[in-house]
Amino acid sequence: MEENGLHGLSCLKSAGRRSRHYAINDLIKRSLVSAGFPSVLEPIGSCLEDGKRPDGMTMIPWSKGKALLWDATCVDTYATSHLNLSSVTAGAAASEAEVKKQNKYRSLSNDYNFVAVGVETSGVLGKQDSKFLKALGKKLIAATGEPRSSSFLLQRISIAIQRGNSASILATHPKSRGLDEIFFSSFK
Repeated sequence: MEENGLHGLSCLKSAGRRSRHYAINDLIKRSLVSAGFPSVLEPIGSCLEDGKRPDGMTMIPWSKGKALLWDATCVDTYATSHLNLSSVTAGAAASEAEVKKQNKYRSLSNDYNFVAVGVETSGVLGKQDSKFLKALGKKLIAATGEPRSSSFLLQRISIAIQRGNSASILATHPKSRGLDEIFFSSFK
């Protein structure tokens, strides 16, 4: 645990990392379904040679006759490895993560529309993610008739990141005795 609490945002043992990741993927999947694109998480059948697979896939074509595959990542804005990029340009760490995901899943790009969803712990979106969420937002508005659907999606993603950050930081905080004994001791 560092005094500023930032270690928890990127710690591999942190409780919030997985919750952030799952929440973002669940939001994307539910939004796609609401927009009329049935989707599944961790699809079987699109696996790569190394056995890794993307986080989700639409069951019908997204565009140009191809289904959409996505893979999400949330990188720590304040990690030493990202600080040089993050301190110069907002969203640079997320955009770099998107490029890495694109390279990882390059072999699938002929058969699918692949989108790397890169967000930072500060809440900034990567360039590709911004375009994808804007397109998804338009499809949500068209399907639901609710003009604020796109804003609601971005707000929900922001809240998922904040909740994950909170869980990550709190999980690295040392355990302490409950405060009940302090608050209730005067009532005895």
